Amino acid sequence: MWVCGALCRTRAPAQLGQRLLPESRRRRPASASFSASAEPSRVRALVYGHHGDPAKVVELKNLELAAVGGSDVHVKMLAAPINPSDINMIQGNYGLLPQLPAVGGNEGVGQVVAVGSGVTGVKPGDWVIPANPGLGTWRTEAVFGEEELITVPSDIPLQSAATLGVNPCTAYRMLVDFERLRPGDSIIQNASNSGVGQAVIQIAAARGLRTINVLRDRPDLQKLTDRLKNLGANHVVTEEELRKPEMKSFFKDVPQPRLALNCVGKSSTELLRHLAPGGTMVTYGGMAKQPVIASVSQLIFKDLKLRGFWLSQWKKDHSPDQFKELILTLCDLIRRGQLTAPACSEVPLQDYLCALEASTQPFVSSKQILTM
Repeated sequence: MWVCGALCRTRAPAQLGQRLLPESRRRRPASASFSASAEPSRVRALVYGHHGDPAKVVELKNLELAAVGGSDVHVKMLAAPINPSDINMIQGNYGLLPQLPAVGGNEGVGQVVAVGSGVTGVKPGDWVIPANPGLGTWRTEAVFGEEELITVPSDIPLQSAATLGVNPCTAYRMLVDFERLRPGDSIIQNASNSGVGQAVIQIAAARGLRTINVLRDRPDLQKLTDRLKNLGANHVVTEEELRKPEMKSFFKDVPQPRLALNCVGKSSTELLRHLAPGGTMVTYGGMAKQPVIASVSQLIFKDLKLRGFWLSQWKKDHSPDQFKELILTLCDLIRRGQLTAPACSEVPLQDYLCALEASTQPFVSSKQILTM
């Protein structure tokens, strides 16, 4: 178990002026329809001015809260997770990079404090999540445009709401969009203990699908195996077991998977080897930073398909209403007890260094969630 050390010491917030406010939000008068103090509010935020090691480039700073315009929403952030994509974005190794300096965080849930006169879709008290990445959720409060937010029901658990917009959405779309899977069909995935992996297990179970879940060998393997099975995992195997000849007899009793979900790279070759003819492997991440190696014979003689998935691209290709529909579908699963948040550790915002360090440690199955 990783224990937070000296990096947990809080850095004093530094001052940062309006450099982080979009041009459209600077020097703009507030709408008369919202209730707020005339004095400028100070916001604490985790900011990075250049790319690099998150523990070295991210700082806790004080920002000025922008005035609320007619189409704006003042949001008090409640909780925001640290995802691998957040780390990659800070490192500069991601497909979408915000203009610097930037506030970290692409996901989270907040509560509406006030709205501008032209806002019709949300009201004070509502819970909201980002509609798109790059919003900068690692801060105590912010003013966003109404179109940048999606309302979510406040009767779901806070951790579920905070982690709703990325991993469960990715899991659902991969299970639905690439193969026509029917109840009783199998899927296989690596990184099964990740946020996406845990969501895949639960959503697949809700749809009557069987999951074969691959893990790296680790000291707490049995404990993790039990936890995944409690989520609904049918089978849990290690990467080493997946390579053994005995897996052939395993698939005499279990249908060969038609869909493989890959987030590691190294074990992707084994996932392909066990796919049914005509099956598809979808790669949605590269945690091991290693290439996907595919056997030519597997591609030719089994007619396997290699695909990629990026939720940000899916959003670009679909309407905001379709994303809202996806969110509501997942909320229904949460209400029915068929989808829970991943294992989480809540960390106060000021202890961000501890949370960032924990997020980059190997064999950590708990997602770090910053609380405001």
